[in-house]
Amino acid sequence: MVFLTIANLIRVRGPDEFWRKRKIFRLAAHFIGRRRNCYSVAVRNVHRALTYSTKARRLKKQDMKDLWDTRITAACEQHNITAFSLREGLERANVMLDRKSLSDLAAWEPKTFESLAAVASQKLYLDGFFDGTDKKAPTGKHLDLNNVILDDWLKEKK
Repeated sequence: MVFLTIANLIRVRGPDEFWRKRKIFRLAAHFIGRRRNCYSVAVRNVHRALTYSTKARRLKKQDMKDLWDTRITAACEQHNITAFSLREGLERANVMLDRKSLSDLAAWEPKTFESLAAVASQKLYLDGFFDGTDKKAPTGKHLDLNNVILDDWLKEKK
């Protein structure tokens, strides 16, 4: 197209408008009713949906951390140690496991988690560490490092 005046150039929107609207309509394709067919309504709803999805990514990470902490705390109560003491003992014993790894071990490998809890409690005992964070003692069985590791290992060999 040839434009003789600048006014005619400004009035023509050209193919850019088509592609701009198409981008919004593609994002609104799964909406129902005017939310997917009417551009002015679709724009508002697409922007709102994109805002919610941005917030949801942060909330998903927080939810997973809470789930992992809950699993670790529950498994620690079974083995008579607090979650804080477990993390402190493993850190002092140079066992670098994050929340996700510990929660996976607590859920799917209880014997391995029991051994880790025994290692942590033994290291804290040797260092003379006292956990003053929890006023009530956890309910569970007392762990002994030698009994946990050696007995299970000897049973597997026979």
